[in-house]
Amino acid sequence: MLKGLLGQVFWGLLALLGATAFAQIAWWRGETLNALWLITAAVCVYLIAYRFYAAWIAVKVLSIDATRATPAERLNNGRDYVPTHRWVVFGHHFAAIAGPGPLVGPTLAAQFGFLPGTLWILIGAVLGGAVQDMVTLFLSTRRDGRSLGQMARDEIGAIGGTAAMIATLVIMIILIAVLGLVVVNAMKHSPWGTSTVAATIPIAMVVGVYMRYLRPGRVLEASLLGVALLLGSVVLGGWVDHHPTLAALFDHEGLPLAFSVIAYGFAAAVLPVWLLLAPRDYLSTYMKLGTVMMLAVAILWLRPEIHMPAITPFIDGTGPIFGGKLFPFVFITIACGAISGFHALIASGTTPKLISSEGDIRMIGYGAMLLESFVAIMAMIAATVLEPGVYFAINSPAGVVGKEALDAVNTISSWGYPVTVEQMQHLASAMGETTLFARTGGAPSLAVGMASILGTVFGEHLLALWYHFAIMFEAIFILTTLDAGTRVGRFMLQDVLGNLHPKLGETSYTPSVVLTSALIVSGWGYFLYIGVIDPNGGVNILWPLFGIANQMLAAIALSVATGILIKSGRANKAWITALPLVWLLVVTTSAAYEKIFSQDIRVGFFAAANDLAQKLSTGVLPPEKAAVAPQLIFNQQLDAWLTLFFVTMLWVVVVDMVRMSRRSLAGLPVSASHEAAYVATKLG
Repeated sequence: MLKGLLGQVFWGLLALLGATAFAQIAWWRGETLNALWLITAAVCVYLIAYRFYAAWIAVKVLSIDATRATPAERLNNGRDYVPTHRWVVFGHHFAAIAGPGPLVGPTLAAQFGFLPGTLWILIGAVLGGAVQDMVTLFLSTRRDGRSLGQMARDEIGAIGGTAAMIATLVIMIILIAVLGLVVVNAMKHSPWGTSTVAATIPIAMVVGVYMRYLRPGRVLEASLLGVALLLGSVVLGGWVDHHPTLAALFDHEGLPLAFSVIAYGFAAAVLPVWLLLAPRDYLSTYMKLGTVMMLAVAILWLRPEIHMPAITPFIDGTGPIFGGKLFPFVFITIACGAISGFHALIASGTTPKLISSEGDIRMIGYGAMLLESFVAIMAMIAATVLEPGVYFAINSPAGVVGKEALDAVNTISSWGYPVTVEQMQHLASAMGETTLFARTGGAPSLAVGMASILGTVFGEHLLALWYHFAIMFEAIFILTTLDAGTRVGRFMLQDVLGNLHPKLGETSYTPSVVLTSALIVSGWGYFLYIGVIDPNGGVNILWPLFGIANQMLAAIALSVATGILIKSGRANKAWITALPLVWLLVVTTSAAYEKIFSQDIRVGFFAAANDLAQKLSTGVLPPEKAAVAPQLIFNQQLDAWLTLFFVTMLWVVVVDMVRMSRRSLAGLPVSASHEAAYVATKLG
């Protein structure tokens, strides 16, 4: 009785604290806002959501049963289906889903101010992203680890299922290509980052062999060994960076790095999951969580002020970093930190084949998403503690603010965000860089923000060290998503080919493994190659497509989940996925419409292509731009047609789901459920 009363008091006070923090964030209009309020609001929201909403979904909606054997136990083949310790699975899952979105997205979206992005990160995660991840993981676990596309085909129908399979496969290829492009750009001419990332591969294999053969079940020992080696690789990377001979071995242009990433992706998809993928992602999680927690401690210690306004004038679509109004583009720019379709692919790809107990689904599915949302909050804080003038000087392209430093500071200062050339020169020198002007893409400004916070607490004279550590941290953060995504893409393609020839659908059939891995890697490798040779860096063209495709994929996942819940007799609870689905349909369709039909060359793909084509035909482009113009025109047009294809496939899936759901509610025949029969677990 007393324990229950104390619990009620605790959660009541926590809710009151969270509400107070939210009020401070939403209504503060002073000079600056203390970042501590953002941390407080986030932690309160996450704890309450996990304790009550996630628990209610697990018990009342999904009826999770810990006595039921999972696919990892029933189909254990030592390659893809392997019962794995819950914390190792959590580490793998978090490392796989936490890619560039929670880091880069909030940083770019800060051009609208700190308030819109922060609200979307918190509300979107607890009501949308974490629900999608948890429900998808549960449904796939109950269906032998089937992929999202295959579940759509099995449970919804041939038309919607085929559209979902094709769309998810193509979207996956685009998403992995962008992940590869971001990590290549982060490692380009960075011997420290490249050598450290390379070292994580043999370290992971050592840990994998240690846990499987040398000391089975000794997760703590393997973790300590792996962390020690990982930290040693970071120190070693700094030594490599200052060694003239070794630095040259790891100092590369974009193309050699791209081919290395492609080769690694193929290896990660083919090798047994216990040897490379799971231990590498598990160890990377330590670096990710360690850095994020260290950043959180530094923020709690410093209590830095948020200098970016709550809302900037750029909500009208005139922002210098990317074109487009607050709605719908803040919801497209910030994907992974709030809701991400890529997560659904991991939750229906590698993770359900590793879970040893259904009781772990809530922690892994809902909990990992909340942790990623917290990473997004950290990224938002790191970006917005910078002076707005500095933030815009780093992130604004030279074509918008001017190539010369003086022109850039004059333009940015005219917006009401003062900055000086001397200020930027001093900052670049402190970070060990020659210049920080026009370092677009979000990663450099995030690294500057992180270095500023960490350096103040842990050694201000080491700012250059912290800056390059942050760049390397971002590269590792992203690469772990790429390897898991490649393996999931292989599973998806095997599901598709399995409909044509059953043997090709077997994940343990070596010829199928090699063939499908090669096809997936070739697909995203092509787009990675195109992005690397793009004279504008590729990210500017591919990132908007990445955001739209990612959110459309989330809508497809929520459509499949809603249809299965209705079909399985849980229509009165299907609103948990239906509500975020409706919101994403509005957002993604609106964004796709603007990217296809807008006449603003900073927004519309076709408009930008036509404008460049006209300039090329009239001869007004300088020779260097004219030489690459045909490639840029092709890329913009390709983006437009892909966006049209994605939105069409999305609505085909939704319409077919609604058709199936109406038939089910009316008592008419629908396709049989493919949920596996109950088998009692034999694991302790």
